[in-house]
Amino acid sequence: MVDDAVELVRTDSTSPPVGVVDRSSITPRKKALFAAIGLLGAVSWAMIAFVRGESVNAVWFVLAAVSTYVVAYRFYARLIEYKVVRPRADRATPAETFDNGKDFMPTDRRVLFGHHFAAIAGAGPLVGPVLAAQMGYLPGTIWIIFGCVLAGAVQDYLVLWLSVRRGGRSLGQMARDELGRVGGAAALVGVFVIMIIVIGILGLVVVNALAASPWGVFSITMTIPIALLMGVYLRTLRPGKVSEVSIIGLVLLLVAIISGGWVAGTDWGVAWFTLEPVTIAWCLIAYGFAASVLPVWLLLAPRDYLSTFMKVGTIILLAVGILIVRPEIHAPALSSFAIEGNGPVFSGTLFPFLFVTIACGALSGFHSLIASGTTPKLLEKEGQARLIGYGGMLTESFVAIMALVTALVIDQHLYFTMNAPAALTGGDPATAATYVNSLGLGGTPITAADISQAAANVGESSIISRTGGAPTLAIGMSQVLSKVLGGSQLAAFWYHFAIMFEALFILTTVDAGTRVARFMLSDTIGNLGGAAKRFRDPSWRLGAWLCSAGVVACWGAIMLMGVTDPLGGINTLFPLFGIANQLLAAIALTVVFAVLVKKNLLRWAWVAGAPLAWDLVITMVASYQKVFSDNPKIGYWANHAAFLDAKAAGKQTFGAAPTPEAMDAVIRNTAIQGTLSIVFAVLVLIVVGAAAVVCVKAVRAGGLPTSEDPETPSHLFAPNGLAASATEKEVQAEWDALDRGRTPVRSHH
Repeated sequence: MVDDAVELVRTDSTSPPVGVVDRSSITPRKKALFAAIGLLGAVSWAMIAFVRGESVNAVWFVLAAVSTYVVAYRFYARLIEYKVVRPRADRATPAETFDNGKDFMPTDRRVLFGHHFAAIAGAGPLVGPVLAAQMGYLPGTIWIIFGCVLAGAVQDYLVLWLSVRRGGRSLGQMARDELGRVGGAAALVGVFVIMIIVIGILGLVVVNALAASPWGVFSITMTIPIALLMGVYLRTLRPGKVSEVSIIGLVLLLVAIISGGWVAGTDWGVAWFTLEPVTIAWCLIAYGFAASVLPVWLLLAPRDYLSTFMKVGTIILLAVGILIVRPEIHAPALSSFAIEGNGPVFSGTLFPFLFVTIACGALSGFHSLIASGTTPKLLEKEGQARLIGYGGMLTESFVAIMALVTALVIDQHLYFTMNAPAALTGGDPATAATYVNSLGLGGTPITAADISQAAANVGESSIISRTGGAPTLAIGMSQVLSKVLGGSQLAAFWYHFAIMFEALFILTTVDAGTRVARFMLSDTIGNLGGAAKRFRDPSWRLGAWLCSAGVVACWGAIMLMGVTDPLGGINTLFPLFGIANQLLAAIALTVVFAVLVKKNLLRWAWVAGAPLAWDLVITMVASYQKVFSDNPKIGYWANHAAFLDAKAAGKQTFGAAPTPEAMDAVIRNTAIQGTLSIVFAVLVLIVVGAAAVVCVKAVRAGGLPTSEDPETPSHLFAPNGLAASATEKEVQAEWDALDRGRTPVRSHH
């Protein structure tokens, strides 16, 4: 039976429906449920922001986040869907239109959610919140949750919508098509260069997490054959059996983690899998190339799906652990470092640097590349875009909140021991304790023995200056989960479990990012015309291999620069990563805003316009400070000049550089970073200027044509939500009956 409020959408009278449109009103029971959730969220926010004594319980962070996400997804995302996106079930997506089994392929929404979430949720939601924890808990919490709901998730959802309506084209290409030649050229160059920087720095986080960790290296290595097995199983052996392959993959993944601990305890395991950072970097470069050229079903999609099980499962486990253990947060709501800008983890005041340090998890330009890269080429139906785009970002934001909380529940002295660069801590328990105790933190001072014991508890030789987010999150997770499951005996297991799952996720960002950058490079070369047009053919494998090699060479060079950086790599490069990432978000939101104006959706243009305005303010202020600040800890050129002066004075060591070679590296790196900061800001301003011209023309003309592709009728069906409705199950059964006895190509369930 089909309710009067439910419409069945058909494109062929001889076939079952291709879509279900449900216009049922919200029931009184659901209204009461959402009211209760909203009230819980309001109480939780009050406890975090106002009603607190010396400390606040971590439970309120979990409840505030989840309540806000539920209300935002049900009401704000639905408003955007109804008023702006207006999905059409009878319109074929690029995955259906261009299905080639390599880059374009209709993919089960659950697997695609896993791929998309894994691809966007790399190092960012782990590193940024952990680094920003030095500023206190309140500003980071507000930005992560409300920045996601009002900006980050909106960007991801709307960019995915634009790309799906344009044949799955990349963000840079859409900018060129919508903003004209000048703005488009600036966007293409800016997006590609920023993408390379982002992937290189994400790779650096993987290297930092796996360096001298045979347990992590073994477990991560084993995920590759597991993913290959899953890909073949789902494609060839048991097509469509998502639940089966999920169970198999999850069991094998747990075996890989547990056996990693055993391997790390053997002499041969230590000899084979204890790798130097530079060696890990080269392995990562080789993996990135291979993953970007293999068919998407073989490694990329199943590995991302496998990773999502691990990450979402672990974060939920951590959230449950926090609800059970109820740890207190003893960090201040707002620290002195946030006001004075002299934090040891990174320099700079709350505004603007909190908002560029916590990039992924609140608003991330990198996500727009995935939303206009691999994901639109795999999306079955337009109606799934809200789940994948908006819902995927909410999930990542929750990861960021959990990262922030775990960085705050550990002792603050230990937090700074792990996150201050080695040049400050000295790399030794005694010198690290002396330095951290000099910071004027509250609570009991830390001793060298405390630091050594903290490392021994998790099976590591040292945890000093283990920057990059992963080790700090792992320590916090170990402390919480070992109190719930296994006690202190399992502390080392939970630590390495956390390291493994973080590196696993960052790797999926690296391989998906490389593939997206390859699409972008192909589009850019294809714009040159003539023989180069062939590069725009996604099925031309030689072009794909050449572009992948070029992309990997570029980000590999950035990563190796960070690995050998005497200033700690991640401490130096992450501010550039944050600013570049947020400038990329500005480009994405500019394109979305321009399209809304061109479509004459002026009443709803603020949906993209408000976050765009905020993003432009914070990125331009941050870029200005990075270029013109005379504080060497903030300004790239000030730091550059200080080292040049030291070298001219004949000094053999200076600041964090212990050798003349290290001084030369700082001089080179700061020049590169300072130059890139200028280039990025100028390119974004050109894009915004071009968009302003287009918008003025569109308003005067009452709208302008866009580059949206002509619609093609859809001939496949798939549910919109994570769980199918009763009507969708009935329609699915009709398709199953039609497809029974032949390979299920048109039905994905």
